[in-house]
Amino acid sequence: MTEPINVATPTDQEILVSRLFDAAPSLVFDCHTKPDLVRRWLLGPPGWTMPVCEIDLRVGGRYRYRWRSEAGDREFGTTGEFRTVDAPHAWSHTEQMDGRPGELLCVNTLSDEGGRARLTMRLCFDSQAERDAALQSGMTRGMGISFDRLADILAQ
Repeated sequence: MTEPINVATPTDQEILVSRLFDAAPSLVFDCHTKPDLVRRWLLGPPGWTMPVCEIDLRVGGRYRYRWRSEAGDREFGTTGEFRTVDAPHAWSHTEQMDGRPGELLCVNTLSDEGGRARLTMRLCFDSQAERDAALQSGMTRGMGISFDRLADILAQ
């Protein structure tokens, strides 16, 4: 059964996303922080690859992701810095997306719900306009597709 992605806007500058996964929190944490696993699921809609996935998982460490369309005609990326790391329960990082103004803070927590992992992501934007632009971009649709892919990997 596919779990729904829950999306809320608790404040003018935040998006709250959560999803329940049929796996231990430690495995979901690994899938978010180990490049060989991230590359398998964090792709958004079909037709994209992730040729660059670099993660230095420590406070002050940086990450860099780069996506490319399978046709090779489009490419974009994101970079950021880890602010906190409390494996496997929580981590936070900044995110700067190519071509978008501002930087957001993403605070991630994993909780155990009867042997299943609840991932909660609090995305904190610099302004309501930036938050609204992210929502209008189809970001949460892409997250849902990627999370479905992650759930399939966790089931293997």
